[in-house]
Amino acid sequence: MCPAQNGSGEHRHAFLGDDHGDNGRRMSWVVVLTLVMMVVEIVAGYWSGSMALLADGWHMASHAVALGVGAFAYAYAHRHVDDTRYSFGTGKVGDLAAFTSSLLLGAIGVTMIFESVQRLLSPVPVAYGEALIVAGLGLLVNLVSAGLLHPGGSHDHRHDHGTHAHADEHDDDHHEHGDHHTDHNMRAAYVHVIADALTSILAIGALLAGRYMGWAWTDPAVGIVGALVIGNWAWGLARRTAAVLLDASVDTRLAGRVRHRVEGGDAQVADLHLWRLAPGKHAVIVSLSAAAPLTPAEYKTRLAGLPGLVHVTIEVDALNATGAQPFAHHDDHDDHDHAH
Repeated sequence: MCPAQNGSGEHRHAFLGDDHGDNGRRMSWVVVLTLVMMVVEIVAGYWSGSMALLADGWHMASHAVALGVGAFAYAYAHRHVDDTRYSFGTGKVGDLAAFTSSLLLGAIGVTMIFESVQRLLSPVPVAYGEALIVAGLGLLVNLVSAGLLHPGGSHDHRHDHGTHAHADEHDDDHHEHGDHHTDHNMRAAYVHVIADALTSILAIGALLAGRYMGWAWTDPAVGIVGALVIGNWAWGLARRTAAVLLDASVDTRLAGRVRHRVEGGDAQVADLHLWRLAPGKHAVIVSLSAAAPLTPAEYKTRLAGLPGLVHVTIEVDALNATGAQPFAHHDDHDDHDHAH
């Protein structure tokens, strides 16, 4: 938690996820792949007169836009990493892009339901051969994209530790996985390609049933099922990213550990704010009261070793003789200490 400084001696607020650069490159490759597939399908659709190819090509365009927003977010956050207009850095730009992607996913789901219901009420002829080729190509592209965007060995599943603060101080780093380490921008892109892959798989099954069993209703029916699944994913992504954008304390276990450490049996936390700045990186502001207060720097050393704390502010108030109302603290640099 040593101060990071720029050339002028001022503290830097360069808070980005550890995998920011690598994730940005992988996202860019997926955007290129999606755009190439989109152009191929649209050109082939016009050349052959296939509405199935044209429709899927423009569907790929909607995903290219969403993925392009994510790739732009990585580039923008990196380019403005030292921009002083951003008080706590640009680590949340990716969360903003992910929230935007969740809205686009929701819109795609609503459109799918609308079109599927229309086709159930007014069935249209389906060119099963061409549609199967398109669905197969789409599935192949999405599987390749999913491989590029896969988070690898990171733990993306969530654990709710909010019901217990673990005052016994288990500091094992392997317990520090969870949603607060998730790169929501990469997660949003991954959900986009998995949603499209799911749509392709359901479409292939429905088209096979329609072609060989005469069940024309299966195509719009699975469209509705796929839309509901995508809508659920979109809602979950929107809820998680909105919490980050609104500075909700998404890591209650870390907040409990901070409280337990700084109190140390000789102080009491009067106020504590913990929020996420970037994947795996948090800021914390703690206001303490103590009968015999230490310096902010001494309380700060109690937080050494806690992973993810990159910006720490400690404020100390001295209690009066009765231990009730604290005296007003001095407004000087000894009372406010920042660690990056």
